[in-house]
Amino acid sequence: MMQHAAIARLLFSLHDEGMAQNNLVGKAIAITGGTRGIGRAIAERLLNDGARVAVCGTSATSLQTALEELAGLGELTGSVADVSKLDDVKAFVSATMARFGRIDAFINNAGVGTFRAAADLTPEEWHQMIGVNLTGVYYCCHEVLPIFKQQGGGDIINISSLAGKNPFAGGAGYNATKFGVNGFSEAAMLDHRNDGVRVSYVMPGSVATEFGRGAADSGADWKIAPEDVADVVHMLLTMPRRTTVSRVEIRPSKPATKKS
Repeated sequence: MMQHAAIARLLFSLHDEGMAQNNLVGKAIAITGGTRGIGRAIAERLLNDGARVAVCGTSATSLQTALEELAGLGELTGSVADVSKLDDVKAFVSATMARFGRIDAFINNAGVGTFRAAADLTPEEWHQMIGVNLTGVYYCCHEVLPIFKQQGGGDIINISSLAGKNPFAGGAGYNATKFGVNGFSEAAMLDHRNDGVRVSYVMPGSVATEFGRGAADSGADWKIAPEDVADVVHMLLTMPRRTTVSRVEIRPSKPATKKS
């Protein structure tokens, strides 16, 4: 019996040690587009997990609102930044490092979408989507990867979309950016896995936010909740370091029936 008790104590000890290695308490995590929608839900979840969180957004008003409403949950900071501008990304990363002294994970969530036929999509709309959704992901990764390499590792999670594998009419620009994010993520994972860096991407379907084509019925109860995406991000960040989940697809369980 004493031998069995000793084995049980050892197993519990190993379990607790593993949990300690995988929890997010004290981890410094940066989130782009973290003031609303999916990014806001991720920020709230990670703060509740004990992480130190830095968010950025393009609107000073929405940033201030998010900082005020999330302030009581944990250590939080924020910046106004447009990820399509390299100087803004550099400033956001520098501010996060100055506040926390390190970055353990970077969540590329910022995104925009304009949905119209390819012939009707303006060059300005095209460049905005490419700039935020794709170039912005590259800029952020370009700035944080040297930090991860110096630290000995880190996590990058890119919030993509099922639009990155399923084209749809009216989605020429948006589809192009998300297909690009998926390809970039896969290649970056292969480039930096031996540096201790895990790169993952998450592809949600219809999410109950004010973003994109579904804005008119953003509160529809059949859609994925932003908090569900945040749960997936938490899972990715707390996987044992020996394991990388390179991509996750998320769909509504019971999507709305299309009208004939």
